[in-house]
Amino acid sequence: MDTDRRGFIKILGVGSTGFLTTGASIAANSSQEKLIGNIDTHVYKDSQLETDVLVAGGGMAGVCAAIAAARNGAKVILVQNRSRLGGNGSSEIRMHILGTNNHTMTQNWRETGIIEELKLTEAATNPQRSFEMWDLVMYDKVISEPNITLLLDTAVIGANVSFDKIDKVDAISPLLEETYTIRAKHVIDCTGDSSLAAAAGAKYMRGREGKQVFGESLAPDKTDSKTMGNSIMFFAKQHDRPMPFEKPVWAKSYTEKDFKHRHIGSYEYGYWWIEWGGELDTIHDNRKIRQELLSIVMGVWDYIKNSGEHPDSANWALDWVGMIPGKRESRRVTGDHIMVQQEMEAQEMYDDRVSYGGWPMDDHPPEGMDRTAQSPNSSITFEKPYNIPLRSLYSTNIKNLWMAGRNISASHVAFSSTRVMATCAAMGQAVGTAAAFSVNHNLANNGIVKNTDLLLKFQQKLLLDDQSLLNINNTDPLDLARTATITASAETPTGRAISIIDGWNRNIEDGLTHQWQAPIDAMPQWIELNWKDEIEISFIQITFDSGLNRLLFLTGQDNQCKKQIRGPQPETVKDFDIQYYANNQWHNLKQVRNNYLRLCRFTFKPIKIEKIKIQIYNTQGDKLARIFQVRCYA
Repeated sequence: MDTDRRGFIKILGVGSTGFLTTGASIAANSSQEKLIGNIDTHVYKDSQLETDVLVAGGGMAGVCAAIAAARNGAKVILVQNRSRLGGNGSSEIRMHILGTNNHTMTQNWRETGIIEELKLTEAATNPQRSFEMWDLVMYDKVISEPNITLLLDTAVIGANVSFDKIDKVDAISPLLEETYTIRAKHVIDCTGDSSLAAAAGAKYMRGREGKQVFGESLAPDKTDSKTMGNSIMFFAKQHDRPMPFEKPVWAKSYTEKDFKHRHIGSYEYGYWWIEWGGELDTIHDNRKIRQELLSIVMGVWDYIKNSGEHPDSANWALDWVGMIPGKRESRRVTGDHIMVQQEMEAQEMYDDRVSYGGWPMDDHPPEGMDRTAQSPNSSITFEKPYNIPLRSLYSTNIKNLWMAGRNISASHVAFSSTRVMATCAAMGQAVGTAAAFSVNHNLANNGIVKNTDLLLKFQQKLLLDDQSLLNINNTDPLDLARTATITASAETPTGRAISIIDGWNRNIEDGLTHQWQAPIDAMPQWIELNWKDEIEISFIQITFDSGLNRLLFLTGQDNQCKKQIRGPQPETVKDFDIQYYANNQWHNLKQVRNNYLRLCRFTFKPIKIEKIKIQIYNTQGDKLARIFQVRCYA
């Protein structure tokens, strides 16, 4: 193992970042025996791996990046330092996966693409609201992709850079007693902490920029190194008898005045405002932060149970307490563009927009629970979503390094909005697709934005994969559906059949539905695509309605669950057939039953056809059969 750009490594135990603590150096001799500190690791197996794309970090951004790259033809290695996927959204931390659909003004902009596929699958298969089953949904999606090699319990510990590109990455799995040298054409840092980027010498930002740096009105007066803190969640359960609680001697003590700005609502799901650590180093002080957060959780629960202010908590008891802090902020990698407050407020239409956000600019004071006299956050909402440019998703000085998640190229103020997990997941799909696209076209990470024709082609590829983009619709010349004549068994005045080829695959708040609608009381309903001349196709894609106007995320909080529909979304078409017309007769092509996904794709051997018919028998509960878009390709 080289030590270039990595410094010195010593095994002192892997923390929640997955990176090893600074100490003695790693050495390797010709027989591949290694010394890590004073520990002889000759028993470790050394594996040499090669791939197209390496994704470091298996949170929501990393999962979506890996799946996107794999589905676009790249060989992918996904390295995750934990035993499960999902990051802050996993069963180990259990934070809500939220994004642009943010409880306020932007209720029609839930992210689509891979994160929507994951959410729809979880809602349909996990009615019991188990976070462990959500872990399994993500695991199943990843290992079901033949192009992905998943390395769980494995931490990236270093990178070697040559000619401004990462030429190899070192990783280790103490659990397996195995080390890895991974060579990849493109590398995606989804670690959250930008740990791989930092090891590679990528430029990065940290802390809060003062007003003078970017001219942001929401920035602090002076630049500092402070960040938002971390949180630890808890679950509680109501029992049929009183459940006493005795506070540990090391726990904090709180009184009524400490909760003037921090609302104690229902007890079943802990509070995001249990936050601390922003005045410390959220990476290297992680162990201290966890200890303090646990003392805060115990102190808050003690107040609920024993202060006398919440007598209805008598039968409640803690059921689960997180042992891994949910981290909000650390390093942000510098890209060719740094997003700032003013651009987001103006909904800047970047030419290279590849994703969007809309969560409020939601900043939290670094002191957290050390300053209970102040509000736990300040939140400035957006009326409409803002764009995220590709130039903010790759490193400006390492030419094959991408990033997605809470480590993108943004000021602290802008980051306070982009950091939430559904937004991070959509960015992950964008960079996973971009990395695969760059492999296919032999490009550096800035190659897409430097070529207008390639950029437009790339954005159309994102749309094909159901990545919603603002003010960009389907103009793909290869989509044969765009040349078809559309007829249907019925249509509503606002849901015309022709809408399935109008270029839009969702409601864009322009007064139109952009979908075909037909009443289900006369099932089956059908819609046909007719071509003047015979064509050859081998791929059909249908985009259904999945209720993007609603919230959809796994939660342990009952009042948040009541705002959702748990299970398949009622607008989605459940049972349908696809038929084609050739040689003067109709032929069955595909039969689908119990569908709950928004995006359905069908690949088959090329066939020559004159017509395609989609015949719908049932929905998941809605009174209208709905289709946003149909695409056909040779």
